Amino acid sequence: MTQDPQPAPSRPARTDPALARAFAIDVARMLHDDKCSDILLLDVTGMSQVTDFIIIGTGTSDRQMRSALMHVEELGSSRGMRTFHSSTDDRATWLLADFVDVVVHLFEPSTRTHYDLEMLWGDAPRLAWERPDQIKRDMAGLGKPVEERPR
Repeated sequence: MTQDPQPAPSRPARTDPALARAFAIDVARMLHDDKCSDILLLDVTGMSQVTDFIIIGTGTSDRQMRSALMHVEELGSSRGMRTFHSSTDDRATWLLADFVDVVVHLFEPSTRTHYDLEMLWGDAPRLAWERPDQIKRDMAGLGKPVEERPR
C-alpha cells in the first residue's frame, strides 16, 4: 500500500506591511553591519505574488555570508518573523532566507553578476535603508557625472 505524499507546507499568513518594511530595513542595515556590500532593498509589493520586499547583498567569503545570514535569521526570530525557508549551495555562492514578506539573497560577487536579480526586478522601487547618521563615502564625487565632480 502506498501512502500519499505529504502536502507541501503552506506559506504562513502575511504580516502587517509596516512591520515587514521595518524588518526589511533592519535586515539591510544588519547586512551592512556584517560587512556585506552593494545592498539593495527592493519594494516588489504588487509586482510579486510571493513577497513584498527583496534584499540583495554581496558577501566577501562563505564564512562571512553564512554568519550574516545566521544574524538575519536570529533578528527575524526575535521579531516573530520566523524563516519559512532557508537555502545555501555547497560553496556558499548564493544564500537565501525567505521570511514570506521579506526575501534575503546573499551572493558572492560573480554569482550575483551572473543571476543579476537587480535587472530582473529593475522596475521595482529601491528603498533607502541607510541610517541617517551614515556618511556617504564618495568624497571624490566618483558617483556623480564627470561635469559635477569636484576639481
